[in-house]
Amino acid sequence: MGGGFRPPRYYPRVPLGRRVAAFVTDFGAVSFLSLFGGGNLYIPLFIFFWLGLRVALVARNQGQSLGRWAFDTRLLDLRYGATPGLMELVKREAIAGFGSLLVLIGLVNLSPTNGFILVAPIPLLADCGLALLDAKNRQAFHDRFARTILVQTSRGYSLDLKLKKMFAQHKRRMK
Repeated sequence: MGGGFRPPRYYPRVPLGRRVAAFVTDFGAVSFLSLFGGGNLYIPLFIFFWLGLRVALVARNQGQSLGRWAFDTRLLDLRYGATPGLMELVKREAIAGFGSLLVLIGLVNLSPTNGFILVAPIPLLADCGLALLDAKNRQAFHDRFARTILVQTSRGYSLDLKLKKMFAQHKRRMK
């Protein structure tokens, strides 16, 4: 028997929609900031902002990026049950960031004659598609590689719950 810390086996799992919304929020924020560079500077700016938002901020903010904070999720190291270290975060976000960068390049070069937009999302879809197949832990490839897991938390903005409440109120007023 090992002398290391064993985290509890159950963590509250994040619904897939909330996980996607948090990822899209982070991707949108980083893409928006990186496109201000103009020309071909958007690629190094995307990498810089991606690592800043998804590695540096997460390391300092208890496992939460902007999107994870907005949708009440947190990233944990599976071995220790705590915020992952910098190496785990860099491994994880190198994989997810590469797929995201390909999607951004495809969107920037969108034209009727450019077929890159059709193949650009394939690495990201393959990476994140594993979360659909993993009913127990909902881990994508980048999560498995870095030994991390996304869990629900009560610390955050609860944007999805606030939007649901707002739409329900609006729907009641329309009747």
